[in-house]
Amino acid sequence: MILYLHGFRSAPASTKATRLQAHMAERGLADQFWCGQLPIAPNAAIDLIEAQIARCDTAPTLVGSSLGGFYATWLAEKHGLKAIAVNPGVLSHLSLAPYVGQQTNLYTGEVFDFTEQHLAELKAMETPRITRPERYWLMVETGDEVLDYRHAVAKYAGARQTVLEGGDHSFSRWGDYLNDVLAFAEIP
Repeated sequence: MILYLHGFRSAPASTKATRLQAHMAERGLADQFWCGQLPIAPNAAIDLIEAQIARCDTAPTLVGSSLGGFYATWLAEKHGLKAIAVNPGVLSHLSLAPYVGQQTNLYTGEVFDFTEQHLAELKAMETPRITRPERYWLMVETGDEVLDYRHAVAKYAGARQTVLEGGDHSFSRWGDYLNDVLAFAEIP
């Protein structure tokens, strides 16, 4: 089972989520994929994801992009799960600080308030280091215009790492890795 965790101002309609979902559906694995709309409040997002983890018959693999990668890392540490972090937020409470205020979801058009309380919740979820690097796969592109990929490379030291020159925050070569994502998640 793969639980896909989208990023800040994103949605299940994001390109990476829909491409992975379609890839799995083409292989008869639609029932092995979940991506829900994550609430903007970090604690509520974690509650939603943990409820989905609890419904899984076997340990799921978390695949998270940007803020979703931050959540995936925190939950992988808490529950002993495998995680793929794609251009992940490493210090989300710092990188998202400039976004405090009214924001718009890029896919749904929903307008929401991102608050100092949300930043405090993210700070409380900070994972200083990963404890079992073999459970992780970091995927970053050096051309990420939103986050400095070097912070992620340092944080996920010892983990499997795919560091690609160029690209952008969307991880433009996502489609090249869909079979590898399934293999990492041990989905036949």
